[in-house]
Amino acid sequence: MSLTLNLDFEYKTSVEKLWSALTDSKQLAKWVLENDFEPIVGHRFQFRQKPNQYWDGIIDGEVLVVDPPRRLTYTWAVGDEKHTVNWTVQDLGDGRVNLHLEQTGITNEQGFNGAKYGWTNWSGELEKLLAE
Repeated sequence: MSLTLNLDFEYKTSVEKLWSALTDSKQLAKWVLENDFEPIVGHRFQFRQKPNQYWDGIIDGEVLVVDPPRRLTYTWAVGDEKHTVNWTVQDLGDGRVNLHLEQTGITNEQGFNGAKYGWTNWSGELEKLLAE
């Protein structure tokens, strides 16, 4: 079984500012997790948070697609789970931008619900970053 998470977030910002928040390592750290991300196809990176008794706190990734400022795709691997995260940026006009997330390869309902919860919370942090 493979589940796909689709979420849309709308922000009052510019496409350029949103793209930078998706691809700049320092900005990503402010709304997702500490990382060594670079928007270069083939670059392997990690998102890192404090480990706990259930998890080492590391998410491994590899950049698959960089199509500025419209699309960014990378892998998202934790343990045996390996997903693909695809971001699509769309200018809605009037200073509004839509950010679409499609995360594929989720193998169970718990993972699906966890991803939905995580990205929804992080989207609130992204909104704060974009308002700066």
